Amino acid sequence: MALPEIVGRAEWLAARRALLEQEKEARRQLDRINAERRRLPMVRIDKPYRFTGANGQVTLAGLFQGRPQLIVQHVMFDPGWDDACPSCTAAIDEMAPALLTHLANRNTTFALVSRAPYEKLRAYAGKRGWSIPWYSSHGDDFNFDFDVSFDESVKPPVYNYRALPVVESPELPGFSCFLADGGEVFHTYSTYARGTDFGGAYALLDLTALGRQEEWEEPKGRAEHARAAVPDFAA
Repeated sequence: MALPEIVGRAEWLAARRALLEQEKEARRQLDRINAERRRLPMVRIDKPYRFTGANGQVTLAGLFQGRPQLIVQHVMFDPGWDDACPSCTAAIDEMAPALLTHLANRNTTFALVSRAPYEKLRAYAGKRGWSIPWYSSHGDDFNFDFDVSFDESVKPPVYNYRALPVVESPELPGFSCFLADGGEVFHTYSTYARGTDFGGAYALLDLTALGRQEEWEEPKGRAEHARAAVPDFAA
């Protein structure tokens, strides 16, 4: 097994300080990218999507649960499968109830959406011990329109904003963000493939149009009550 080189403390400290400069620049670059993400325009959702959840049928607006922002995790669960994707399952297993509370305290609802019928979702969530709101889009165009489900008879397959020449799976992962304003719903962002490799409430909020809703963020004026840069997620 190849291990790191063994050096003295002074040499290690010099190397660590050099790496720290790279880490700081990467963080500054990520902050710039997050600001550009918040500057993206948005698209009005006119299609009447319908989902099935624990309380029956609901519209896309209903998924917001009264908050202005919604993050949807597109969980890979084809109607013909008995279980959800193992990778999606592992990511959801790591989501503590406090994560949803932290997001809610920043005016953001988090929900799972899959194409499998709701009874399959309910049974699988019970087996895993999940309490995250999970909705079925079975029979609806939602998954196809947001390019996470694939059927050439429905539409040409596209994934991560490129044509998908070979469809190796009928389902692939993604996250989509929505904003509600004036009784209307808007699509602000979607990310796929390696763009789904992240964790924690801040990383999720960084995907959204309102961001972390903290005073330092650009562009200004997105948050009605901007908070200090203190990650305690107090209400």
